[in-house]
Amino acid sequence: MNPLSILRHQPGARAVVRGGTVTGEVRFFQTDRGVLVQAELFGLPHSGEVCRSGVFAFHIHIGHCAADHPDDPSAHVEGHYNPDDCPHPHHAGDLPPLFASRDGYAFQTVLTDRFSLQEIIGKAVVVHAQRDDFTTQPSGDPGILIACGEIHSMT
Repeated sequence: MNPLSILRHQPGARAVVRGGTVTGEVRFFQTDRGVLVQAELFGLPHSGEVCRSGVFAFHIHIGHCAADHPDDPSAHVEGHYNPDDCPHPHHAGDLPPLFASRDGYAFQTVLTDRFSLQEIIGKAVVVHAQRDDFTTQPSGDPGILIACGEIHSMT
């Protein structure tokens, strides 16, 4: 199925993302070309300045978000999803950064063939406080985790 036409259907999985002021949802659609990942987030940290919009690292991690630790959503999250033991930024869970508007809103859709829908169920979508530098090992030096959402199947 064409990746764009699949957006008219129910996603195969989704994650409700929360942390501090950040809320949102990430939807996952399996296509014959890979997984279409669609993220919509609100409340990302922002300065309100024209040239200072936020850029935030965005990854899929092993582990799950800590509902039992509301002040530390990273309590149970482990490293990036990386089943092939690749160097960063070639982990299966490495996604393009989120670019937030001046009011802390981010929307992104990306197609990846680094994982299937079934491989990521039960893992965590993570937003970090800083951008990913795409160089530093093992994770791109993205700063602390500011929001997290566990990926659940919709079927």
